Amino acid sequence: MGSGKRSLLAVAVTVVCAVTVLAVPGTAFASPSPTPAPKTASPTAPTTAPDLTAPPATNEDLEAVREKLDELYHDAAVATDAYNAAEEQTKKQSAELVELAKKIVEGREELADLKDRAGAAARSQYRGGGLPDEAQLLLSDDPGDFLDGAGRVIQGQRATNGLLGEMTRTQQDLEQYTRDASAQWQKLENNRKARATAQKTIEKQIAAAEKLESTLEKEEKERLARLQEQAAQKAQTTWLGTGILDGATTAEATAQGTRAVQYATAQIGKPYVWGAEGPDTFDCSGLTSQAWAGADVTIPRTSQEQWRQLKQVAVKDMRPGDLIIYFDDASHVAMYVGDGTMVHAPRPGRTVTLAGAGSMPILGVVRPGA
Repeated sequence: MGSGKRSLLAVAVTVVCAVTVLAVPGTAFASPSPTPAPKTASPTAPTTAPDLTAPPATNEDLEAVREKLDELYHDAAVATDAYNAAEEQTKKQSAELVELAKKIVEGREELADLKDRAGAAARSQYRGGGLPDEAQLLLSDDPGDFLDGAGRVIQGQRATNGLLGEMTRTQQDLEQYTRDASAQWQKLENNRKARATAQKTIEKQIAAAEKLESTLEKEEKERLARLQEQAAQKAQTTWLGTGILDGATTAEATAQGTRAVQYATAQIGKPYVWGAEGPDTFDCSGLTSQAWAGADVTIPRTSQEQWRQLKQVAVKDMRPGDLIIYFDDASHVAMYVGDGTMVHAPRPGRTVTLAGAGSMPILGVVRPGA
């Protein structure tokens, strides 16, 4: 490889590493204050003109590019899971905030009604000469009137105590609703910030990947694609070579699993877009969650929550419709369709496709609707 081409490619990888090193989120739910983008000097022109006749990059150089691209897109996937989680929480908290607002309005109306009733009760005490029932009772000479009056006083006291107690409870409920609404609003703001931070990370990682790919010539991009395909095939062959599926059961998919697989495979060819859940674009967990929604089964929105909340099954026991979770951080998910194959939405720039189930490191398998 010519020194000009090699140095340009090396500089591209180095710059991408420097630009993205601070962009990787610590956890899927991390919501730190946005880190200011590092100020980098504008690239200076080389002191000598690059060798425009230099041969294409070697496979070794392209392998380094492939590994860096895998790292960038993996980090973008982690951030996408964080974005989706924050988005789901935002929707949930917004709905809860609306319900609390309704309760506050209803509580205020109820309190106003109770106050009106209390005022009416107070005014009634001064009817009949302006004396309350207790005073009129003491001035009564008739035993029958005395007993009737005593009964009314007791009833009135009970009614008044009940009214005051109801007013106190309503006031306490209102105060609690207000505190809950304030707490929900703060959570909502925190999730909005987490979502914004995740979005910046996603965009930065994808931009860095695209920048790196843009340094390649057409022929190099084609060879890079072949290298990526070869790496996936090698991983699949190695996985199958372990005998992991040799003793696998041949259990057929359930009726719901079949519907989920049909939905997922019907999306083949549609573009990957981070944060998307159909109908025209998908990210990895958007595809799996919508596929199972199409089978009338609700599952978590993100790959990490799908891993945490759904029933785990052994790889040898997986059947069509089960979800395969990839990487140690559960940052990618696909749906098993049988015969060692899965369907998934891979990453930005790709479309929903079939691939070998073992073409990426498997964390485990989960089963919706179990």
